[in-house]
Amino acid sequence: MSLTATDPAEGDLQRATAQALGPDGPLAKADPAFVEREAQQKLAQAVAHTLIRKRTLVAEAGTGVGKTFAYLVPLLLSQQRALISTATKALQDQLFLRDLPRLRDALQLPLRLALLKGRSSYLCQHRLQQARAGAALPDRFAVRQLARIEQWAPATQTGDLAEVEGLDERSPIIALVTSTRDNCLGGECPEFRHCHVMKARREAVAADVVVVNHHLFFADLVLREGGMAELLPTVDAAVFDEAHQLVETGVQFLGKQLSSGQMIDFVRDLLAIGLAQARGLQPWSDVAGSCEQAVRQLRLACAGPLRDLRGMVKLGWGERAARPDFATALDALADRFDAVSAALQELVGHTPDLARLADRAGALASLVRAFATPVQADRVRWIDLGAREVRLVDSPLDIRELLTDQRGSGSKAWIFTSATLGDDPALSWFCAAAALEEADKLRVDSPFDYASQARFWVPDGLPRPNEPTHAEEVGALAGRLAARLNGRTFVLTTTLRVLAPIAQALRDAALAAGRPLDVLVQGSEPRRTLLRRFLARPGSVLVGSQSFWEGIDVPGDALQCVVIDKLPFPPPNDPLVQARSRRLEAQGRDPFNDYFVAEAAVSLKQGAGRLIRHETDRGLLVVCDVRMLRMGYGARLRRALPPMQPIHSEVDALAWLDALALDHV
Repeated sequence: MSLTATDPAEGDLQRATAQALGPDGPLAKADPAFVEREAQQKLAQAVAHTLIRKRTLVAEAGTGVGKTFAYLVPLLLSQQRALISTATKALQDQLFLRDLPRLRDALQLPLRLALLKGRSSYLCQHRLQQARAGAALPDRFAVRQLARIEQWAPATQTGDLAEVEGLDERSPIIALVTSTRDNCLGGECPEFRHCHVMKARREAVAADVVVVNHHLFFADLVLREGGMAELLPTVDAAVFDEAHQLVETGVQFLGKQLSSGQMIDFVRDLLAIGLAQARGLQPWSDVAGSCEQAVRQLRLACAGPLRDLRGMVKLGWGERAARPDFATALDALADRFDAVSAALQELVGHTPDLARLADRAGALASLVRAFATPVQADRVRWIDLGAREVRLVDSPLDIRELLTDQRGSGSKAWIFTSATLGDDPALSWFCAAAALEEADKLRVDSPFDYASQARFWVPDGLPRPNEPTHAEEVGALAGRLAARLNGRTFVLTTTLRVLAPIAQALRDAALAAGRPLDVLVQGSEPRRTLLRRFLARPGSVLVGSQSFWEGIDVPGDALQCVVIDKLPFPPPNDPLVQARSRRLEAQGRDPFNDYFVAEAAVSLKQGAGRLIRHETDRGLLVVCDVRMLRMGYGARLRRALPPMQPIHSEVDALAWLDALALDHV
């Protein structure tokens, strides 16, 4: 893309950006550790060009470029009204609480900043009162957490539950003290004037820069429920950081979902509100019990012969939809919600809560019946089945139409950036799924010296990934490697089911090597707790699956070895993967090369990106999949990785780790 400035405003912004990020600029003066980076300047100039020209930019920036400052500095200097969306609430907090205030102060700009999250992040005062009065709490830990929230609630200014120290993000209490689109009473709520959600939305509308997350962005565009429908048309620029997660997040919200959890939440509210506000007017326990039984029957019909499930499995729609008991369960569930809605309609004048319950019952009945209709040609439908939950999903295959409509609805700059957006110059993996083929493209390589900082090894003596001993062999190898470093190792897996065998084999191998290690396994504790333990305890190894492949930043020598169990191809039996493959075949394309290998390349780059996070980091990347050496596509996947120096034997790998271990002596 050409960055020659023909507009005086563009030239002014580019010069101001270069100066701000330069060796004598305000950032360098504010922070002695700040250094000018050529790659960061290049990306920042492209962002400035995009902002002034109101164009669309897709930019891949390798680890160490400093992409956050590269887009924030020109964005703030332009003083354009902006929406910034990132992948997670944790990254939102980092932008809002750390990066944006730091830059605003250094650049001395009078900008108003706002943070906007989804409903489930904010305390609902009305729901808190209901929880105090009648919630059936599952255990003493939940009782303590509710007490902690009650103690915090009077003093909070934002209502953001992230402020509550020690509150597990998986806690069942959160659903009891937050609202949803279904149960919010809106203007009829007795606490409406003090609503934290509404306050956050008002602040967002008045701000110069608003930080949201991808989930909220899409949920609002689809449901018109979070204030974005009013906010987005008013901004001059929309920036999507961690854009590689954008498509899958958007697909979730463009689809329809019916979950047993959603229905059980309704049943719980029905019982609590009915007994509290209309006791004796309906047999509430019987009504709630019959609904819950109908939900259980649907899950049993979905499970069929499957028993003793661990984790979540995806089932193709045709596998269950053709079964008579599945159709019967859907009909019975819809009839039950219709009956509950009719019973509640007789009581709508009593309280706003009962009126809202009537609406929810009718909406659930309609949603259940929608899943009894045939699947549309451009969509795919499947069932997510877990040990206790079931979720019916009807989804589009991409977000092309939605993003095209949004980008065509007004004149603004659109910027999409991430460390991994594809493995070709056209960034096809991302652009094709997001209808951004005509956007400006930029790839900025990492400034790190990977050849001297890191080694890369594919062990050629391991079993193939489909052989039964593969997981144990990977764990044993990881144990031998981690023993040389006294921990400092991540083992990243492509599936949850191999976590336990890999972890056990790792423990055994490390013990045999005379170095017993603390092996931390995903699922045993919340992710943040596991990371804190990993950082706090030398001698730790973390074994994790998908949630640890990205968004984890462990700079320095705390992490010096990353072991990946096998190539992260999409699961071929996944209904969404199958539907996308069929579409590519219908277009005359090769699903394996154009989809499976492309997906694996991006995921592999994400996993490998955990290793080197700083100019002085050193480490070893191990991919335990011989297909990377023996199959034709292996060369393409190797090229997708940073240019680490390859090694070819365990002897060489251990020698490199021994050299790294000397730094800890």
